[in-house]
Amino acid sequence: MTHLLVVRHGESEWNADGRWQGQENPPLSDLGRQQARQAARGIGAVDAVVASPLDRAVTTAGIIAEELGIGPVVTIPGLIERHAGEWQGLTRAGIEDLYPGYLAEGKRPPGWEDDGLVRDRVFDAFDHIAAAHPYGFVVAVAHAGVIFSAEAELGAPWERIANLGGRWFLREQDRWVLGDRVHLLVEETIPDQL
Repeated sequence: MTHLLVVRHGESEWNADGRWQGQENPPLSDLGRQQARQAARGIGAVDAVVASPLDRAVTTAGIIAEELGIGPVVTIPGLIERHAGEWQGLTRAGIEDLYPGYLAEGKRPPGWEDDGLVRDRVFDAFDHIAAAHPYGFVVAVAHAGVIFSAEAELGAPWERIANLGGRWFLREQDRWVLGDRVHLLVEETIPDQL
């Protein structure tokens, strides 16, 4: 059985500004780097640390791996955040100005990555990790959209997730099952985008 802990990256500069990131690539904030160091203390022994290729995830993963004394961090493209289309870089107020009512009605902008595409690439990435670590414990530093997509597919209700919050996913024979939600920080930051 593979035990996969998927965690959201530390606070980025755009998280702090309330900007929708999607696949844009803002760096971690100073607080985000501190969060990664603190979170590593709550992870325990793992066999590997992998990450989305976006800087905020790679930097978080690098700090965690260094604190745990393992590495190198391997990037996995399928763990990248959902493309948020024309909302990337905008705040909620900016979205409301350009797309009145969309947020309240659950509508999405042009260029928004389809749920099915996100789900397929996320589970392909999970399967890749399980194949490389069939009996291992792995930390994957990714994004809220990655976690939400996997949770939704496996029947979990939607719930906000903090920076360096996450969930265990377990590979049992030929299927993935939900494990527990994890809170690695005492003082959490929960970005206000979605």
